Amino acid sequence: MTSAIHVPAAVLLPGTGSDEVFVRSVFGGPLAALGVPLITPAPVAGAGLAEAFLAELDGLADRYGTVLVGGISFGAHLAAEWAVANPGRCGGLLAALPAWNGESGSAPAALAATVTADLVAASGVEGAVTQASAGSPGWLAAELGRAWRRHGAGLEAGLRVAAGRAAPTLEALRGVEVPAGVGGCSDDPIHPAAVARKWAGALPRGRYGETTLAALGVDRESLGRATVLAFLRALPDAP
Repeated sequence: MTSAIHVPAAVLLPGTGSDEVFVRSVFGGPLAALGVPLITPAPVAGAGLAEAFLAELDGLADRYGTVLVGGISFGAHLAAEWAVANPGRCGGLLAALPAWNGESGSAPAALAATVTADLVAASGVEGAVTQASAGSPGWLAAELGRAWRRHGAGLEAGLRVAAGRAAPTLEALRGVEVPAGVGGCSDDPIHPAAVARKWAGALPRGRYGETTLAALGVDRESLGRATVLAFLRALPDAP
């Protein structure tokens, strides 16, 4: 399997307000099964969130030459943005739960990020954690509590950066000619599966894999497996 992938490492980025702990819980097992080393940069909290991740990808590509890039939600957006700009250094794309293409506009994830940023501004990080956790499943409340506290005072600015940043357009994705796996959850209203399917359809070598939020709540790796299996189907020697 690994000989068909032709990348020395996978570099996967978290979504806004999330962290590398969650990324590793989703992708660590599926990539380890293929013998692909996983690098999960920690977020740099605050307004520099996006640029810090893009600079991290640049540095790792300088080190390794070619990397498999990807991420979850906003992390998938940034990885795809980098892939568009670095066709010679991107060996593949793993995009889980992309939330929009092009300008964010009224995309549910962008609106949710803005509402959360407003909540943090009004109630502080602890107040926001308390209110968000009250209406969330236990596993998600635990993830939010850990990650939001880690972002701390930079959480609000990071959320606003993500909400306002354009993702690659479908036309831009059509220029990314590496194997690409796109993962969606059929029951996720914030990251609509229809968006993930559009990404997979636009990417010349894109394939789509699907799971559910219900499955993710029980088994984090369900999303990673869906995305990685889609990627494997995109490889040149795939059946």
